[in-house]
Amino acid sequence: MKFRPCIDIHNGKVKQIVGSSLKDAGDQAEENFVSGQDAKFFADLYHQMGLRGGHVILLNPQDSTYYEQTKTQAFAALSAHPGELQVGGGITAENAEAFLAAGASHVIVTSYVFSDGHVNESHLKQLAQVVGREHVVLDLSCRKKDQAYYIVTDRWQKLTDTRLCPQTMEELAEYCDEFLVHAADVEGRQNGIEQDVTRILGCWGKKPVTYAGGVRSAEDIRMLKALGGGKLDVTVGSALEIFGGTLTIEEVMKACVE
Repeated sequence: MKFRPCIDIHNGKVKQIVGSSLKDAGDQAEENFVSGQDAKFFADLYHQMGLRGGHVILLNPQDSTYYEQTKTQAFAALSAHPGELQVGGGITAENAEAFLAAGASHVIVTSYVFSDGHVNESHLKQLAQVVGREHVVLDLSCRKKDQAYYIVTDRWQKLTDTRLCPQTMEELAEYCDEFLVHAADVEGRQNGIEQDVTRILGCWGKKPVTYAGGVRSAEDIRMLKALGGGKLDVTVGSALEIFGGTLTIEEVMKACVE
């Protein structure tokens, strides 16, 4: 298991938020932590600690008055150490190349390929053709509905009709290099991981899959490793000391290999 660090950017600032609270209207979100440091600071920190494959996430839509500030922060982090970080948030076939040129190793995509609530195969093929599937991470972030988990889009605000399951991952695997899955119901709450989601992801495991959501302790990381059959990587946000929590990066890295 690898630790994949994150840099979440909202309204031009590095933040940790409660995922389910995010609203495009008024650029609102319930904040766990707002950093006084910029995105490049965290990119430098992760580089110094030898961490690769982390996620820079833009949490403002393109029509937000804050989007350009958020994008500027993201580009600064990506260009600091080219090829070390992935980027997501409003990525399309039209703008993906610009983010790769800025230094991203991969683009992370959800809404563009799940437009109108279902898989848009045309968009999937177009994206893979433009940047190469080796540079694509599909974000299958999900929320629970009727005892199942469904992929959510538009910054975790809209449910699709696509169920998170091994069959879905198998069908989408030909279009990407990795998967990223936020358990949106527990994202930013530090109430523990969504165990059923980790079991679903661990049932597949044919490509790198990163889980995010609810991690609050080293024990949660060890549980994630066990439930996921050792096939999952992990992102930790609000629980980290650098984001106002109690876990150090060193503790997380240690738990990943225990």
